[in-house]
Amino acid sequence: MKQPVVSCNPEIMGGTPVFASTRVPIQTLLDYLEAGDSIDEFLEGFPSVTREQVIGFLEEAKDRLVDSVS
Repeated sequence: MKQPVVSCNPEIMGGTPVFASTRVPIQTLLDYLEAGDSIDEFLEGFPSVTREQVIGFLEEAKDRLVDSVS
């Protein structure tokens, strides 16, 4: 079974969506990308998040967007 990329738990960051097994909010990645920073720059700042998690999140987001448009 595929490991979840995102976790929402009221005990962790008040239920804010975070990368699984971390306390790094998904919104932080989005803020970095919106500011023009690269995935590598994000990963440097948040070493508890893996490249696989970031790519997995972006792929899931893309799939949901494509499905909602279809």
